[in-house]
Amino acid sequence: MTRITSIQARTVAIPLDTPTAMARREVTERHYCFVRITDEDGNTGIGFCYAGNFGGPLLSGAVRDLVAPILVGHDSRNVRALWDEVYAETILHGRAGLVTRAHSAVDIALWDLNARAVGQPLWQFLGGATTRDWVPAYASGGYYLAGKTPDDLADEMKGYVELGFDAVKMKVGRVGVAPEADAERLAAVRAAVGSEVKVMLDANNAWPDLPTALGALRLLEPYDPYWIEEPFFPDDIINHARLAERTPVTVATGEIEQGRWRHLQLLTQGAAGILQTDAAVCGGITEYQRIADTAASFGVSMCPHWFHDLHVHLVGSLTNGQYVEYFPNDQVLNFRRAVSHQLEIVPAGVRLPTRHGLGFDFVDDVVEDCALDSWA
Repeated sequence: MTRITSIQARTVAIPLDTPTAMARREVTERHYCFVRITDEDGNTGIGFCYAGNFGGPLLSGAVRDLVAPILVGHDSRNVRALWDEVYAETILHGRAGLVTRAHSAVDIALWDLNARAVGQPLWQFLGGATTRDWVPAYASGGYYLAGKTPDDLADEMKGYVELGFDAVKMKVGRVGVAPEADAERLAAVRAAVGSEVKVMLDANNAWPDLPTALGALRLLEPYDPYWIEEPFFPDDIINHARLAERTPVTVATGEIEQGRWRHLQLLTQGAAGILQTDAAVCGGITEYQRIADTAASFGVSMCPHWFHDLHVHLVGSLTNGQYVEYFPNDQVLNFRRAVSHQLEIVPAGVRLPTRHGLGFDFVDDVVEDCALDSWA
């Protein structure tokens, strides 16, 4: 038995260099919860999750006060049993939201600890579902910035293609931006990258109802978008399904969905042709695996959201993992500044890590400079 001796958490608030906007929000800083687990043999694993642009201390508090007391003293290798124990014990506090994100961060840290303890990269420890040393990835960006023109956006997307990516993603649906303006933005991108490059669209819960979404998409459809992501708020499963029936563009969602049962609703109601489940949101790697296996039964692929340093391992370990969402710089996913080793870009994808566990550690200087509290 290898007992867990401590679970620590810390809130880190990393500012963005430039205020950056999507459909309904402008972000100036991002709050992350960092987790560190140690066992009696001295092995350490790390985990993390995103709290948004505020509220990080609530997440760290949930790790310390709700999740850690349940797990300390147990065998770190019994990950699935420990997941069920935390879920059952926190059911009145969690099942979604911050508590499930805290649970996710701890679960990630457990898997990282166990993979490091046996000397394997996490994707291999999880079962390795590829014979290649890389997995497909798309370049994610295309945010709204003050003064950014359609030509500027087109140059950004073309730059990602020149890096080697054959799929890119941009934002649409910004409140106050006319649908015709988004169509102009997409037209410029399509002209710049050509017809063979996949262009994904991310609406970030932009549209309030089905007619609004259909009206916007009919202006975008001529430019052959690969998917439309998060057209509605996540609880509006019915309109996701109705939209999927009425547009030729694949509907993708699930990035802020939590638990296998809610994902099952998306699948059974035909509300998602692609699942974008985030292991740092849904309940951790343990729950992500359950969701991915269910999705495979529906013939649905997994294109996980955010945190490419984590999700490269999940795409590399599951047969229905399709794409890693890769952020080419640290201007949006500024978590990259706290990561000791960056993924290597290869043509059309990213190379699978060879270091043990997640393949990186936290950069202490960044953590210390941006922390809102201490390890505890």
